[in-house]
This record gives sequence, C-alpha cells and structure tokens, in this order.
Amino acid sequence: MPVSDPISDMLTRIRNAVMVHHSSVSIPASKTKESLLTLLKQEGFISDFKKNIDGSKAFFEVTLRYYDDNSSVITGLKRISKPGLRVYSKKNDIPRYLGGLGVSFLSTPKGIMTGYNAKKQGLGGELLFYVW
Repeated sequence: MPVSDPISDMLTRIRNAVMVHHSSVSIPASKTKESLLTLLKQEGFISDFKKNIDGSKAFFEVTLRYYDDNSSVITGLKRISKPGLRVYSKKNDIPRYLGGLGVSFLSTPKGIMTGYNAKKQGLGGELLFYVW
C-alpha cells in the first residue's frame, strides 16, 4: 500500500516499537530515510541500522537503543512539516526544542542535517521533525 508521507510512517514505526519495548523495527528503505537514520545514529537515539533486501523489496532493520533501566533513549518524536503544511525555517530562526535537549532535523540545500549543524553552517530549510 502506498504511503503518502514516508517520514511520518518511519517515525510512527519507531514510536510504536519503542512503546512496546521492541529491540528492533523494520522500515521500508529509501535514500531520505537512510540519511535520517544515519543522523539518528550519530546523535545516539538508535544503536544501529542495516539495509536488508528481501526479494525485490529493500528495508532497514533499525536496532533501538535503551538505557540500563529498560527505558528508551527516544522519549518522543514530533513531525513538524507535513505534506499538507510545509514548515520552513530561516538560518537565524532554527528552533531549539526543549531548551536544547531535543534535536531538530532539517532538509537543507546541502542535505538533511540537525538544526545545530544547519545553524553552524548558516543554512535554513524545511523543519522535518523533533526527537527528544
């Protein structure tokens, strides 16, 4: 079944897997999702991910990260820019979520990056989502 918003689908799959304490989750593969998962891994929200091919379909197997007390590193995911309402942010107006405890993800002319890196490079772009 076709998905109208693949990023929201990815975030919902991760959110649902975290809520029931799964160790991993499968997500259909795309280049955009690969760059988002790479950033989530760099920021320490997920342990790892790898690309698997099953017949003609490719998907990512994302290993979720938990603390020693079995609580998830990801406590929340919030989609900002949606297909029906795109939200853009200028280089000086990139928001800090939860006073800097959350991480914002932007799609910039130089690729997908965190809000901190976009501000550091002087880039604005589409505000995709927050993770905390």
